[in-house]
Amino acid sequence: MTNNKWAILSGIEGNLAAYEAVMADIKRQGDGIEAVYILGDLVGPRKESEKLVERVQNPRLGELEPLVCKGWWEEQCLILHGLGATGDAPELLAKYGGDTAKMLWDCVSRQTVQWMRSLDFGFFELDCLLIHGTTVSVDEALTPETSPIQMLDRLSRMQANNLFCGRSGLAFQYQLQAGSITTGVTTLDSEASPQTVEISPRQVIGVGNVGRIPGVATYTLYTPATNLVQFPSVRYGDSKGFQVKLNKGLKESVN
Repeated sequence: MTNNKWAILSGIEGNLAAYEAVMADIKRQGDGIEAVYILGDLVGPRKESEKLVERVQNPRLGELEPLVCKGWWEEQCLILHGLGATGDAPELLAKYGGDTAKMLWDCVSRQTVQWMRSLDFGFFELDCLLIHGTTVSVDEALTPETSPIQMLDRLSRMQANNLFCGRSGLAFQYQLQAGSITTGVTTLDSEASPQTVEISPRQVIGVGNVGRIPGVATYTLYTPATNLVQFPSVRYGDSKGFQVKLNKGLKESVN
């Protein structure tokens, strides 16, 4: 049985130095990394965004080519260029204001935005769904405080046992234990017989954030053969170093 790992990143947000630090750390893992995923928010309102995209599109000798899906910032770029589902960007303006919207416009070229149109919404590998937000919305953030029922719903929509997401920017492992759910429908005329659905153990993993916190980049290592999840934190810039955070699993029962 192989113990090869996946490296899962999200939230680089145009931070080229943070990306380089993580890629150097992945290289230190040796040949054990078989895939690199970037779960959205590759770009952001940062001048280095174009250089970062070029860097990702042209991996260096010995590097794996990352698999990239759309994130919230990519969605905002598409909207600003008239290529999104809506004609304006109310979320972007409400959260960050007009100056940030202009900076995003200036920092991400039309050519890069066209490339973003070709990105997948997410990836399904083995029994794992890898996505920026959820299947409901690219903006939906799952956190350790999300209810077990909502977590189970987001997993069940794609029949996944493991859901990796990056929208919250948090690194966490949220485990749903085996159990059952009983449902029934009552109308004015009758009451249907309740139905019981057995639930197998599943989990939601927040993959951390690479570029948001200056000097510290957090990502995820996942071993499919053993279901092992690790959250390496890489320090870069003035205070370099490396540490692996201990997993703090949150166990919830659904019955």
